[in-house]
Amino acid sequence: MHRVIPGTLLMLASAFAQAGELTSDSLLAAAAAEVADIDTQELQELIADDPRHVVIDVRTQTEVALTGGMIRSHRTLNIPRGWLEFQIGQQALDPDTPIVVYCGQNLRSPPAAQTLQQMGFANVRNYAGGYFEWKEAGLPLYVADKAPDSFLYSRPEKVTDGVWSAIGATQPHTYENSGHNNNLSFVITDGGVLVVNAGDNYLLAKSLHDEIRELTDQPVKYVVLENGQGHAMLGMTYWQDQGVPVIAHVDAAREIEENGPALLAQLRQRSRDKAFRTRLGTPDKTFTDRLELTLGGETIEILNLGPAHSPGDIVVWLPERKVVISGDVAFHERLLPVFEDTDTAGWIETWDRFVDLGAEIIIPGHGGPVEGYEEVTRYTRDYLVYMREQVAKILDAGGDLNDAYQIDQSAYAHLDTFHELSRRNAALIFQEMEFEALGF
Repeated sequence: MHRVIPGTLLMLASAFAQAGELTSDSLLAAAAAEVADIDTQELQELIADDPRHVVIDVRTQTEVALTGGMIRSHRTLNIPRGWLEFQIGQQALDPDTPIVVYCGQNLRSPPAAQTLQQMGFANVRNYAGGYFEWKEAGLPLYVADKAPDSFLYSRPEKVTDGVWSAIGATQPHTYENSGHNNNLSFVITDGGVLVVNAGDNYLLAKSLHDEIRELTDQPVKYVVLENGQGHAMLGMTYWQDQGVPVIAHVDAAREIEENGPALLAQLRQRSRDKAFRTRLGTPDKTFTDRLELTLGGETIEILNLGPAHSPGDIVVWLPERKVVISGDVAFHERLLPVFEDTDTAGWIETWDRFVDLGAEIIIPGHGGPVEGYEEVTRYTRDYLVYMREQVAKILDAGGDLNDAYQIDQSAYAHLDTFHELSRRNAALIFQEMEFEALGF
């Protein structure tokens, strides 16, 4: 539907040739005359207020890496100038989608915006200030890798005394983030260290261990898997090679046995050399509802509170510190994912037991730590309740899957992974509730 108008560039060149010499300055001036600009404040407001928007960085990936990232938005694309005409169609954008294009020095973005207008997009603006003005203003950035000299996306940060977390990217797995797109947390006690999540691969696990050794002489005594997903468990053989036992819920262990080979194959395909030495392992110890460990005189409770987003989800509760490492029971900075085996009704019931712990600090599976339950409740329990209410209305009215796709999820559009997950979530919740209505 959207394509370059045949002969457009040739006609422009011909027009300029008749008017005078064709130069880069004249081409840039012509593009700038056709495209409306947006300033920094207006772009902030657009990102905050209009969930339909798309922000496109037309710099090369090398430039993005060298300058420290891109403008952060719930939908930020990096399509270098020259490829824009060929790749924009893959994004399935409506003609009236609000699009903002930028670069570094306002040289490539006006022609890029002009090209999009010529392809039929009616709501395109150029951010003349570009990446550097946004960065200098201290506004949010998307960084592909915050620790480029480490396999970790970001190095561990102190949450409270003795509790640390290496906060992963809240975007999907990429080569740049080395699969560190979940939180790798650990607790340091006088009797040793407990690590939550083995990591996505062998070398990532080693990088985390190196960071722990910089902080304490205490040995790692246990590694606990928050569930059976690849980024939680594929690094387990590194820890086992160090003599550290790995603990998982029985359902997570079953998931690893059933899905492990496929997850390992996917890792090798997407991570290539970064999958070096990664191999499948089996948890050393499993449990069902509850497991208590004692380290340095402190009791650490590993709990399965009930169904959540995947089989075998657990939380690590530190009652003396009032800290809970929630894993994927709680979300807040990225949209939670619903899988085919997710029990959303059960997850809502599990939430009450999670709140009953009385945690003062929560370290989610993705995103930074928070104080109290308000924020994670809004983006976990409340999202699930809202989606189920909307699907119930559709089912009661005799609606179908297409109606589920139209559920208004704009209140969550600012969350990372919204574009990747929102429609999929709606479809899977609809399918789940259809089966519930049939008594399954």
